[in-house]
Amino acid sequence: MNPLPGRKAPPQTAHAAMSRLLKIAIGSLVVGVTVLTIKLVAYWITGSIGLYSDALESLVNVGAAAAVIVAVWLARKPADANHPYGHTKAEYFSAVVEGALIIIAAASILRESYNGLLDPPVIDEPTVGILVNLGATVINAAWGAFLYRSGKSLSSPALVADSRHLFADVVTSVGVAVGVVIAIVADTPILDPIVAALVALNVLWSGWKLVKESVGGLMDEAAPPDQVERMREIIATYAEGAIEAHDLRTRHAGALTFVDFHLVVAGEMSVTEAHDICDRIERALQAEFENARITIHVEPENKAKHEGIVVL
Repeated sequence: MNPLPGRKAPPQTAHAAMSRLLKIAIGSLVVGVTVLTIKLVAYWITGSIGLYSDALESLVNVGAAAAVIVAVWLARKPADANHPYGHTKAEYFSAVVEGALIIIAAASILRESYNGLLDPPVIDEPTVGILVNLGATVINAAWGAFLYRSGKSLSSPALVADSRHLFADVVTSVGVAVGVVIAIVADTPILDPIVAALVALNVLWSGWKLVKESVGGLMDEAAPPDQVERMREIIATYAEGAIEAHDLRTRHAGALTFVDFHLVVAGEMSVTEAHDICDRIERALQAEFENARITIHVEPENKAKHEGIVVL
């Protein structure tokens, strides 16, 4: 069986990905400041408690974007003596911080909504204010979609978390705009803070899901089942000359996926022959999972478990 052609070295690929991540994270900060400024203008025009709450959430977006920059900067540092597996898990801390910030934003919205229920605001220039606010919402939605695609392609939990944060902000903005419109049309100003409070509950739910997923990454969750199954297929196909493979384990660490398993070979096989089989499997795995870090434990045939991955 011919081995797959060589690919770009994983460390270079990971470094290029991290450089792109850092550029995108800086772009998020710029977009966050821009959207915050636009929403503050919308609040200044209208005096709406809902638009003020929306601006407060955007202020959290700016802090979250700054957290992502720090996390990505730390994650791109190479492995060292104290961190032999690298620093990629720093991204998960950013995702947890973002989840916490979302919860803080929702609490701030609920507080302002409560104040609005006690003293419903008089909304000025609603049409202009809503249009200005929706303009900021469109920017958030477009950037959020870009972040989500980039986060998935680069296997970055920090960017995916930031995209979900922005989508939560989009939901908040739309809900607030609807509340303002209904309050004006129905001539019932108290509807403005009521709708804002309902949206805050949705933001809280988003924050909870985000924190839960991030904690899963910190707890070394395995790769998705479809990826693990594909790894098993590749090992079975490219382990020709071996007897079996067993105890396949995977875990995610930011953009990296760590893979290790035991490869059973004939007792009389030379070290060179066993090493060649390992090299062939590694090339095949990295051809499909280029950010994989693979460790193979070679064992003699008396260690066979007669289970796991059967070599084709």
